[in-house]
Amino acid sequence: MQFISFDEADSLLTWTGVADAIEAGHVLPKAEIGDLLLQSAPNALLTRGAWIEGLGMAIKSMSVFPENTQLSPQLPTIQGGVLLFEGKNGGLKVVIDGILVTKWKTAGDSVLGARLLANPEPKTHVMVGAGTVAASIIDAYHAVFPSIKRFIIYNRTKERAEELAATLSESISGIEVYEDLPEACAEADILTSATMTVDPILRGDWMKPGTHIDLIGAFKPNMREADDDLILKSSLFVDSKDTTFGHIGEIEIPLQAGTISHSDVLGDFYDLCSDRIGRQNEEEITLFKNGGGAHLDLMTSLHIFDRCNVKP
Repeated sequence: MQFISFDEADSLLTWTGVADAIEAGHVLPKAEIGDLLLQSAPNALLTRGAWIEGLGMAIKSMSVFPENTQLSPQLPTIQGGVLLFEGKNGGLKVVIDGILVTKWKTAGDSVLGARLLANPEPKTHVMVGAGTVAASIIDAYHAVFPSIKRFIIYNRTKERAEELAATLSESISGIEVYEDLPEACAEADILTSATMTVDPILRGDWMKPGTHIDLIGAFKPNMREADDDLILKSSLFVDSKDTTFGHIGEIEIPLQAGTISHSDVLGDFYDLCSDRIGRQNEEEITLFKNGGGAHLDLMTSLHIFDRCNVKP
């Protein structure tokens, strides 16, 4: 049985290729998905599965052991893998490193959302947060949007933002660090936020007309990055209604409070990739919630498998 490691496949992939694969997957029949979460505080095992007719099946299991760094600095806190199955006969095709799939799925999800919703020819991208995903996000936007000439990083800890900027500047020009979040937001044509905050840190009155907001960080029912004002003044989209409604605080908290209704979320990738809905004008603020999901892992994993098995 084939195993695909991070080092084997990472250099073979492109952000445009992954975004294309995710877009193509959303013109197929809608995915059937299911999750299983096992916990023994502070540790957890998250297993997600998806089945798409005409594409195949995948199971991704990831362990989350936050105290591993106390045992050894080299020991990862998140580990796991993806089982990719053949859709026609149920055979196991390959096992793929889970960190590889998560890296390319997460940023690929976001840049596809921006490709479908942002104004053409954006010039400035703002990255809020300087954690693990931030480097992939900036790399992805740099590759998919050649019009972007400025990349601004804001992080609660300035030193971490400066470290990330120094690392990325080796291959990407035009990277700056801002210490003031409202000033950074005011510069954005596209703003990505990937933080671990529970309470909103992004305010609607900080955003200029036409901005595209790409939210990654809030992944639990009690987490939010955008305040009510930003939610209310934006046209709302998600990658998947099935994985955001009832699961992610960014959408669920204002829903439960009556601030918005389900109909205020205008669509997900199944609508966007079929050209049923999208940006209406240049002044519109669009907000896209990247919620993830096993169907995206399936689409990404199959693309990785195909890239690693291209005959020379």
